[in-house]
Amino acid sequence: MKIRRSSRGPVERAREEVAHGRFERSLSALTAMSAAVTGAEVYLEHYRGSFGNKWMWSPVLLSPPLVVAGIGGVFSRKWAKTALPVAAGLYTANGLLGEYFHARGVARKPGGWRLWSYNLPMGPPISAPGLMAMVGGMGLLASMLRRER
Repeated sequence: MKIRRSSRGPVERAREEVAHGRFERSLSALTAMSAAVTGAEVYLEHYRGSFGNKWMWSPVLLSPPLVVAGIGGVFSRKWAKTALPVAAGLYTANGLLGEYFHARGVARKPGGWRLWSYNLPMGPPISAPGLMAMVGGMGLLASMLRRER
C-alpha cells in the first residue's frame, strides 16, 4: 500500500514547478542577483581599464535596470512580462557587443591574433561579456516561463 503525503517538501515542490515550466519568480530573482554581481565586476574591471572607451560604461549603466526588473519580476507578473524582457534583451545584446569589442581589443595588441598565446591572457577577457549575455538570457527565459504557484 502506497502512503500519500498531504504536504510535499520544498525540494519536491520546486522540482514539480520546474518540470511544469513554472520557474518565473525564482529565475527572476536569480537574474537580479547575477546582474548585481556581474555589474559590480564589470565596473571594477572597466575602472581598472580607465573606461578608455565610452562603450565601457554601457554594461555598468544597464546592470541596475536589470536588477530592478528582476526584483520586480519576483513580486509582479506584469513586471516579469514587460520590464524584465526589455532590460534582459538590452543586457544580452550589450554582452554580445562586448564580445566584439573584447575581440577587437585583443586584435589591437601588438601582434594581434597572431600572438594569441600572449595577447589573449594579457588583453581584455574574451569570455567576460559572454557572462553578461548569459545573465540577460536568464532574464529572457524567466519572462517566457509560467509563474510559480
